[in-house]
Amino acid sequence: MQHIVVAAKAGADQPWLADAAVQLAEDTGAAVSVVSVDGIDVEALSPIPRSEVQAEAQQAVDGVLARLREAGVQAEGEVRPGTVTTGILLYAEEKDADLIVCGASTKGKVARRVLGSVPVELIRRARRPVLVITPSH
Repeated sequence: MQHIVVAAKAGADQPWLADAAVQLAEDTGAAVSVVSVDGIDVEALSPIPRSEVQAEAQQAVDGVLARLREAGVQAEGEVRPGTVTTGILLYAEEKDADLIVCGASTKGKVARRVLGSVPVELIRRARRPVLVITPSH
């Protein structure tokens, strides 16, 4: 494995996701790129200004990057505009990622209750492996 893309959720603190990425990078020697996508398709239709959502996305990226770098893992990060799943998939394609790592959420029904809508969509649409990490309790 040469490259891992970590999908950080805007507005979420996911130290368990970062810790899993650290372990994967240490075990495989892979480079790590972190992305957070703001989820705003058309800014004029958004109830929240894009700048606010992007600030939350940047905090998510910075949080994951800090944990990676504290562990000695070289990593880069970026915030992208647009639809979350599509943005993550495009970023993974650009980085030629061997693996996409994302965190599970607890919103939605049945599978979405277990994984969250973004992880389910990533699994359905990705042309590369997706690893969904659940928080440890």
